[in-house]
Amino acid sequence: MAKQAYDEDEVPVGAVIVFEKKIIARAYNQVERLKDPTAHAEMIAITQAADALSSKWLYNCEMYVTLEPCSMCAGALVLSRMKHLYFSAKDPKTGACGSVTNIVNQKGLNHSLTVSDGILRKQSSALLQKFFMEKRNARSSALN
Repeated sequence: MAKQAYDEDEVPVGAVIVFEKKIIARAYNQVERLKDPTAHAEMIAITQAADALSSKWLYNCEMYVTLEPCSMCAGALVLSRMKHLYFSAKDPKTGACGSVTNIVNQKGLNHSLTVSDGILRKQSSALLQKFFMEKRNARSSALN
């Protein structure tokens, strides 16, 4: 999914949601395509999973995503009652699952979820770095 986002000139983030060992949702960032700042892979996948289960609660679901979710997506994970989050690369600028803040385990909220990170970290980080390097190079070339 992240590769598909990359191929469509979107920030290369992909997400899947698993329920009872089956993928019930898969999505990638579509912010540019849809001109929608909320069209993150996680948000689209949550919507798909809720539809697949005909429920607003995703109690026994697990999300796998290539980049640590931002505050919007982390909040949606809490609100959906996701069971577990697996993410590849940490996001030191906007990560809301432990890097900058930790919404998914915020005391006082009505739900928290377990989090594991580092799965396919090298591959996800490399794709993200390549994407942003290409963007910087294109901007630099345009200025010269």
